[in-house]
Amino acid sequence: MNPQAAYNMCCKYQGKRVRITDNCGNVHVGRITKVDNRNVWLMPDAGGYGIGFWGFGAGAGFGYGIALGAITGIALASVFFI
Repeated sequence: MNPQAAYNMCCKYQGKRVRITDNCGNVHVGRITKVDNRNVWLMPDAGGYGIGFWGFGAGAGFGYGIALGAITGIALASVFFI
């Protein structure tokens, strides 16, 4: 997926729970909290209680960032995605 398509899709799904696959094969599941021109920020699920990882340093409070250029796939996550 090219970075512009990933950016557009992340903007479309902002605030929603998604499943993102990166170019290393890692799968990230969480709620999109922020999208900028380089990264999408995910607040991961923590034990199903909705208490996310708040992080430290740059981007604190938004979860953790994934580079838009590293994204190979994005899908809305249902309750069944772990």
